[in-house]
Amino acid sequence: MGHQEKETLANPMQHYAPNSAEESIVSACISGDRKAQRKLYDTYSRKMYVVSLRYSKTTAEAEDILQEAFLKIFDAIGDFKYECPLDYWIKRIVINTALKHNRRKMDQMPFEEVSDLNYTPNLHDGDVSNHNFKDLLAMIQRLAPGCQVVFNLHAIEGFKHKEIAEMLSITEGTSKSQYARAKMLLQEMLAKEVNYEKR
Repeated sequence: MGHQEKETLANPMQHYAPNSAEESIVSACISGDRKAQRKLYDTYSRKMYVVSLRYSKTTAEAEDILQEAFLKIFDAIGDFKYECPLDYWIKRIVINTALKHNRRKMDQMPFEEVSDLNYTPNLHDGDVSNHNFKDLLAMIQRLAPGCQVVFNLHAIEGFKHKEIAEMLSITEGTSKSQYARAKMLLQEMLAKEVNYEKR
């Protein structure tokens, strides 16, 4: 897997300044404007669906995560304080919702809320390697839940293993081993695909 450079800042939101478009749609959503809520959903749902897919096994599960997350978003929109980009705040809720869905599969691994992401404004969700994103996504979905979650949190969200360990109530070594196993399995899947294409 190619290594994706990440911009990791101690306080990634310290220079953020909200824009008028964000303020307008948030204000309208807070007042219960259905058209504004629809606009918010239409603006961010496609990108957040990709996030949901990475933490799910099926499209149906991803859709459930997305719908549940947006219900939480509309319910909590009044708590948005303009301390970070709106899509960052929305993504955090989507990831927390996805982690709770995964907890149902992994009762032995309690999950904690994601309070901060390593904000990477230039990082696209699909840019974890040069491989076709749809194929890579399908491979990520085939990983065991533990490997899948740790790979997403470390390789794509940019969390350090120490942070992941604290979030998932596991040891740092377990996080590293889950990530190493995920990378190994993905490399094996990629190699099999390449060999199949050469036939």
